[in-house]
Formats: sequence, structure tokens, C-alpha cells
Amino acid sequence: MSEQILENLEEYYGNWFQHNQAPQMTSELYPYTSLFSPITINRCEIKNRIVMGPMGNINMADEHGKPTEKMIKYFVERAKGNVGLITTGLIPTSFGVDPSLFEGDKLSYFPRIDRSRTNISGWRDLAYGVHSFGSKIFIQLTAGLGRVGNPECLVKQLKLPVSASWNPNYYIPAIPCKRLSDHAIKKIVKNTAQAACDAQVAGLDGVYLHGHEGYLMEQLSNTAFNRRKLGRYSNFMQFGLDMVEAIRSRCGANFPIMYRIDLSLALGSTYGDKMNKVNSLKKFKKERTIEETLEYMDKLVKAGVDMFDVDLGCYDNWWLPHPPATMPSGCYVDIAEIAKKHFEENGMKTNAGQPVAVVAVGKLGYPDLAEKVLRQNKADMVMLARPLLADPFWAQKAYEGRVEEITPCIGCHEACIKEFLEGGHPQCAVCPRTGFEDVDIDSPTTKQKRVAVVGAGPAGVVAAATLSKRGHAVDLYERSSEIGGTLKIASVAKNKYELKNYVKYLQLLVKKLQNEGKINVFLGKNVKNEELEAKNYDAIIYATGSFCTGLNIDGAVLPHVHTVTEALENLSVFDNASSVAIIGGGDSGCELAYMLSYEMGKKVTILESGSALMRTSCTANRGHILHYLEKAGVKTYNCCKVQRIEEGYVDILANIHKSVPNPYNTWQPILPDNVVNPLAKKIKQKLKAVAVDADVVIFAAGTRSENRLYKEAYEKHIAPEIYAVGDAQKCGKVFVATKQAYNLARSI
Repeated sequence: MSEQILENLEEYYGNWFQHNQAPQMTSELYPYTSLFSPITINRCEIKNRIVMGPMGNINMADEHGKPTEKMIKYFVERAKGNVGLITTGLIPTSFGVDPSLFEGDKLSYFPRIDRSRTNISGWRDLAYGVHSFGSKIFIQLTAGLGRVGNPECLVKQLKLPVSASWNPNYYIPAIPCKRLSDHAIKKIVKNTAQAACDAQVAGLDGVYLHGHEGYLMEQLSNTAFNRRKLGRYSNFMQFGLDMVEAIRSRCGANFPIMYRIDLSLALGSTYGDKMNKVNSLKKFKKERTIEETLEYMDKLVKAGVDMFDVDLGCYDNWWLPHPPATMPSGCYVDIAEIAKKHFEENGMKTNAGQPVAVVAVGKLGYPDLAEKVLRQNKADMVMLARPLLADPFWAQKAYEGRVEEITPCIGCHEACIKEFLEGGHPQCAVCPRTGFEDVDIDSPTTKQKRVAVVGAGPAGVVAAATLSKRGHAVDLYERSSEIGGTLKIASVAKNKYELKNYVKYLQLLVKKLQNEGKINVFLGKNVKNEELEAKNYDAIIYATGSFCTGLNIDGAVLPHVHTVTEALENLSVFDNASSVAIIGGGDSGCELAYMLSYEMGKKVTILESGSALMRTSCTANRGHILHYLEKAGVKTYNCCKVQRIEEGYVDILANIHKSVPNPYNTWQPILPDNVVNPLAKKIKQKLKAVAVDADVVIFAAGTRSENRLYKEAYEKHIAPEIYAVGDAQKCGKVFVATKQAYNLARSI
């Protein structure tokens, strides 16, 4: 059963759009009677079936681990938004055992509940705040990071990272992770039970054990990582069972226990024969099967677990536990259904005499989709993580039937995950207030100003909406006939449906503000600075975006050469092409290669001068695209130099030295620029001239800010206040554009 299920899903996650329609923000099933029905877990009654997934709290506590006002208000905002059950992010219980949890001076970026009573006071404040709005909150406890922790502990503390067995570190596989002793593991069990008891006394409503994604708890409870031959924990189930029993012993029979688990790591189905060839994967071939997972879950229920949420994957195929924009919505509903049917068919009941509750996860941020999952009895609750960062009032808007007003998640991972990996705290690309709930709400202006916003992409719309909300008089100019800017072009591919839904949201938002008389909109208006100056605006914001320039290469002006923007605006350029060369292996180049391969059946070659593809993308988004580009047979030359473009081919100098990194390495991340890998091998050169077939050549490199109007206006002082935001200031992601626009509009 296991292999066929996983192989089918592996195939589906790459070409799902050829079989299924992407969801939209519709309200066909309203009123959502299933979504907003109560459920009781153990003795805890939850008002609806919506669970906020563990998306928050990294870098939101103080340096000693106490929840700050930022963290508390972040969660309370979701309670205000009518979420039934909130779960926190990771709270480690293995300080002193797992050295990767510490940074310099014995500090940590994680919140803590173990260190002192002052830490517990922060959790009490959080519980009070959430309960004020009728929501419940579970604390997510983790045994630690183990092999997926920061290996800098080796340099900074002279301590090896740890794991269940001697395993390679995820970030730097050349660094080994030391096998934990049984004594150390028992200490983690004891610490976890104490943390659960402290959470119970602090007023939290349950505990949520983090047993998936290849963190330390899973390393101990999955045969891929736990290859111990002797001792109590050579039984891969023992650690989880000991932990649940210890929590029950300390917290009693009525305290809910939720367990996060993957039905399979899906490493074998992901990588196939690479499991025998790649050094950092070889040890993990004997992963826990679906049947073994279900048996383990049965024993966890008997030990005291009340509910599970179930998914797939781990860090080494990170797009699975963190499904990105290009993955299908509802991707793990079938996985949840497997667990739910298993419990029903075997008559499994919890110690409280209830059916085992199963939570569906995986891009369920569309009310009709979430409701359908519950009505079809595929799960008992639905978990939303990033959708509740995109719109903290998702649940309330769905409850009221205002579905088209929900701000949709675009699945970019840029602000929620990548941001905290690089030292920030969780935020959101499409909701600039996320992570800043502790800052005063947008206050009305004390002096109304007349403001022109030029450009109606995400930056322009966010600026215009925020300004109008504060009481300013806003004129919004857009040279094209539609709202959306370059996102309209970027969302052409079928797997970019979430970006397309966001563009639709922006269009509806502008239309609503226009109908309410809050802004004036001028579409198809290529406004000039002379016109703006004549209207005597108090402030002008230029959100005019960017444009592709291509590169200065011989043959760049040939008729079969186009920029990626030109190509997406006119897909007919590919009609008579069988082979396409894409110069530039960043996000736009690789996403175009995906579309050309899977939607149009083209033979594609990517030419990249750097060592890695999609270097600036979040690991999950990058991994999903690259994995399926390789499966589609897309040829890639990294570390290459393009010499010239000719009719029918591109001349390049390819570096064929064996030190050139594998461009399709998705089992190991790209380290942040401020982290040095002392074991990294230097890339050497062995150049070879290659002629790459290409009926069409696309430049996916060379982007510049479209800021001529801004510079001219600033130089001529055509208004008292002149600003540029988004790509017009510096080319970047949606996250940067909306954040700049929002912060600026709040200050005017």
C-alpha cells in the first residue's frame, strides 16, 4: 500500500494542474455549517473546526525566552479573527541536551517555558488574551532540532549537533551529529512532561507534540534516523510513548494531547535510486512505512494522544511539509483520510472514550475547500497556517460570508519562513501588519492630504488602500487597463494560481474602495509628471515597478530573443519552437522552464552563470520547482558563460569540472550569506565549448527599476513629498513591496 500511495502522490505534486482545477475564493458552500460547528477534544470544547497551525513565535520572545507583547498580540489577533484552536510554534524542551538550540551567550531565538517563573508569566498573559475571544490555545513542544539544527554549535560551543544515531547534519552534511545516550533522552522526556505541566498551570488548553518533519522527536521515532541496536530507544516507538505517558502522569487524564506526525518521510518515493548514491541520503533508506506509522499512532492513542495532524516529508524534501505556491491546495487531505479511516475501521477510541480526531493540513485556505473536507468526513478539523498570517480574520470573514474579502496567501514563504531563517520574525508578504500587531493600528490622519499613487501593482494598491483608510484623498493611476502590475504577468502559469487569486483580490479591493468613493482610479492612464504637478498634490508615490533589460550578449537583438516579460505577455513566441534556452536561473527563469516543460511540452535548457539555481528563493519553493524540473528532463548548465546567441543555438562555455555543484541538489539547502561553511569545496574550472539548441532564447536576467518618473519628479520638486516604493525603489519580492508601501502610507 505504502509505495503505490506515495508514488502516485509524488507524480501528482508535479503535474496536478493537468488534472485538477485550482481553487478560488468562492462561497458556493456558504453557510459553512461544518466549519463552524463545535468539537470537543478530551474535555476541551472548541467553538469551530479551524486550527491555526504553528506559524509564529520564532524571534518573538525576549532573549531569555519570555513571550513578548509582540508575540502575545500576534496570537490574540487570530483569536479576535474567530479561530477555534490556536497552536504556538516550537517550544524546545531539550536545552542542555541539544546544543543547536543555543546561540551566543547561552541565548536562544525560541520562546521558552522552562527557564524561570517570569517566562511562565508571559504564557499566562497569552492564555488570558486568547481566551478573551473564546478561542483555545495549545502549546507546541519539541524535543529539539537534532540533525536539522544549526551546526554552528560546533564552532561556537565546541559541541557536535546531536541525533538519534550518528547522522549527517542537514545544513552541512560533512558535520556528523552525535548519538544521544538513553540517559539524555530520558532527560528530554522528563523536561517535556514538566513543560506540559507548566503550560497547564499557566492556563493553556493542551499540549501539541512536534513529531514530524525530521526534527529530533522524529529522529528518535523513525527508522530512517534511529538505527540504534541496543537500549530502550532502539525501539523507534518508545520515545514518543514515554513522552505521552509522562505528560499524562503529570497533567492528568483530561489535558488534551495533540501529536503532529508525517505518515511518511516520502524520501524513497522522492529520490528513488538517489537514496543509494547521495552520501547524505544513504543512511536514511529504511524509513518508517505508512503501515508502521499507523501502528505507532494506535499505540500513541492508547498511551493518551487525543488528536493528530498528518502530512508528509521532512527537511530533506522540504517542499512536502512546507507546500509552496506551486503545490496543489488540499495536498494532504487524502493523507488525513487514510488516518481517519484507519481509526474508524479499527474502532479506535481515545482514553476519554472519543473518536480519535484527525486534522487535515496542506494549503486549505479556501473556505469552500475546507468545508468540503469536513462534509466529506475526510477529517475532523482543518489547519490553516499561512492563510491566517495573510488574513487574521479569515475565519470571521468566512463565518459572515465575506469570502471575496479574504486576503489570499500567495505561498511565497518569503516573509513567514525565510524571514525568520535569516534573523527576522514571522511576517507576511500580503498582510504588512502581521508580526506588528503590537504597533498602534493605522490611526486616522489629523491632516488630510491629496495623494497621487502612480502604479497599481501590489505596492501601489497597498499604499492607496492604507492612505484612504486613514482619511487621505487618493488618486490611483495605472497605465494598463487592469490592476495588478507585473503580478498579472507572473501569474500566467497554471501552478501560479495563488498569485492569480491575489491579483483578483487586489482588483476587487480597488473596485470596492472606488465604489465607496474612497479613492479615484484612472486605468489606462499613462500619467505624466506635468499633469501630476498641475494638480498640486501634497504627496506623490511612484509604484511604477520594474522592467527586464536582458544582457549585453552578441545576438541579443535577434528576432527569436525575448525577455521573460515579453514571452509571458505573448506566449505565441513559443508556438513553432521545440527547444528553448533560458538565460538566467533565478526564480523567473526556473518558473518559466517549469511552465514550458509541463504545460507546453518544450525541450528547455537553463543557462546560469552562478553555482545555484533560484538562489534567493525559500528552500521549500526552490526545492519543489527544481525537483520537478529535473524529472521533466530540463538540462541545466550552472557556472557557465554565454558567449553568443545564433539562429537556432546558443554558444556557451560550460564548466564541466567535477567540483561544479549539482544544480538539482534539493536535499541540502543554500546557506545564508552570513553563514560560512568552512568545509565547502572550492569550485574549479574545466571549460568546454557547447552549442545549446534553441529555437527561442529567453532572457530571465537583467531587471531594472522603472523609476524615471520618480527621479524626474524629485529633481523638479513637483510636490512637497515625493516617494518611490516597491520595485520602483529596488527590485525585489512582493513582501518588500507591500511592506514599504504600508509603512510609508502609515507615515503620511
